[in-house]
Parts: sequence; C-alpha cells; structure tokens
Amino acid sequence: MKLKTLSKWVAAAALVVTSASSFALEKVVYQLDWLPGGDKAPVYVGKAKGFFKDVGIDVDIAQGRGSTDAITKMAAGHSDIGSADIVALLAGKANNNVPVTGVMNLFSQAPYAFFSLEKTNINSVKDLIGKQVASSPFTSSNVFFPYMMKANGVEESQVEHIKANPGSLAPMMLNGRTDAITSWVTDTTTILNQAEKIGVKVNIMPWHTVGLNIYSSSIVASDKFLKERPEVAKKFIKALKKSIEYTWANPDEAGAIVHQLVPEVDGDVAAGTIKSIKELVFNPISEKTGLGVFDKDRLAETWRLTAIAQELPQDKLDPETAIDRSFLGE
Repeated sequence: MKLKTLSKWVAAAALVVTSASSFALEKVVYQLDWLPGGDKAPVYVGKAKGFFKDVGIDVDIAQGRGSTDAITKMAAGHSDIGSADIVALLAGKANNNVPVTGVMNLFSQAPYAFFSLEKTNINSVKDLIGKQVASSPFTSSNVFFPYMMKANGVEESQVEHIKANPGSLAPMMLNGRTDAITSWVTDTTTILNQAEKIGVKVNIMPWHTVGLNIYSSSIVASDKFLKERPEVAKKFIKALKKSIEYTWANPDEAGAIVHQLVPEVDGDVAAGTIKSIKELVFNPISEKTGLGVFDKDRLAETWRLTAIAQELPQDKLDPETAIDRSFLGE
C-alpha cells in the first residue's frame, strides 16, 4: 500500500514538473539602438500589455549606443533581436559580413530632418547655402549629408557643416548660435517644447520630403537566434507587430507605459514623440507592402544610396542577402 501511495505521489509530482516546464517562458533579450523613448515604445507596450507573454516569451530590454553598437552586441550573442538602422546593417554586411539579419522594417521613411528657427527662412535645401548646419558626430544622417546636398543642387562646400555634442544641438539652434541642425524627427516634441519656453518658432524639413527615399530603423536579429530558435523569433515578431499597431492607436497610453517602465522618460514627451513620427511607420509605403515588409525596390534603393554615401562598390552586396522576410509571416 505504501509503495502504491508513493508511486502516485511520484507520478503526481512528475506531472506538476512537466506542466510547469510546458508553461515556462522563453527568454529573449531585445537590444535597443539608443536610449528609451517614445520611438522605442512598442517593445515596452508589448511587455506591459502581455503581448509577449501571451506567445510564451519573457523579454529583457537592453539599452544601446547607436545602430552599430546594437548590431555588434547581437553579432556577439549578447542580445537576440532588436532595433537598428538598416543602413548600418547593410554597411556591416558589405564590409564585415556581420552575422545579423534584418527581419522587419519599422521606419519606411528616413527619420532625419533639418531644424531651424522660422525667422531664418530656411524652407528648402538651397536655402542652406552660406549657412552653418550642426549635427552630432555619431548620427547616421552624416552619411547621407553630401548626397542630400547634391540631390538638391547644392555643393557640400557651399554649406558649413560642423559637429557638436548631441545635447547641445537644439540649444545652439534655438539661441541662434547655428543656422540649422540635423536631428531625427523623433526629437520634434522635445525641440518644440524648448522653443515654446523661450518664445521662438521652429521650421522642420524632413529629409524624406526633399529626396531621401530609403528605409531606416528596422528590427534585426542575431543569425544564431534565428537559426537555433526560429519559432520563438516568429512569435516575438508577431507580438511586436501587435505592439506597434497598439502603440500608434493609443499614443498617450503608450507614452505612459514607457514612463511606468522607465521613470526617467517623461510620459507626455514620449506620447508626443509617438504622434510626431507616425508617418515614418504608417504611410503609403507601408500601406502598399504591409506593415514591416521590406519592398525589394526600396531596399535596393536604400543600398544604392548607402553605397554611394559610403563610397562602396554597388556590387559589393546584394541587399536581399541582408534580410529574411520569412519570419514576419503573412
């Protein structure tokens, strides 16, 4: 009798262990390409709303210091999947064949923009002739600056392009210490709030409105992660896509979620950022191809301009080898 009872207990315990393991969540490390903010909201929204948990995934979020840094960390196995500029990935593939692959597009429009005081009357790229433009030494927009000038009939030498600390760019422009700055559209809310406080108005000239038709911020993943855990990758991307849609359908809630999970981020500023960059994510391009899908022709154009900007041979890379559409699903 004791043996029968013991056997039942053992069987019951085994069942409990099996059930617990079957419900264990897969751990995934998501790599940001910069500090948390409204433009990074979807991964925080997915975590807070349980979208990742619903598909059996527990997400850890790691901060980054630029796209190259993010790609390097994924290539080294420190993180599994994350955000990075597809331009940085294409360059990394061409130069070093980094073991990282693009799986989903986020910004189907370039996020770069010229910001200037309204009173300077800089309304076109040609209006920058004879003016000073400041940018961060680390921004990927510097790669395309010469192309942007040439595409708009301006010689690069006709513009004084200087580099400055990222944190000083907006104050320099707002206080008239430089004529214009190059920054991301994601900084719009912060810059406009600063301008309002000192009573000045700002003009914003997004580069995608003056000739730069490329993909930018994307979801990329370690080849090791994609090879060893392909089903987890598919589930993660499915949940992230749901998070992206929810974020832009509910920007105020999404901003509050980012603040809740990262208290140093102002929720209102995060919400404002989400609203200000909606057209980078949802636009005629994404409507045509589907959210997140890399269009073959636009990807080819992105590589063409990347190669020109970085003085690389066009035939050094087939951009199709840098991405894998199969993880996005239908």
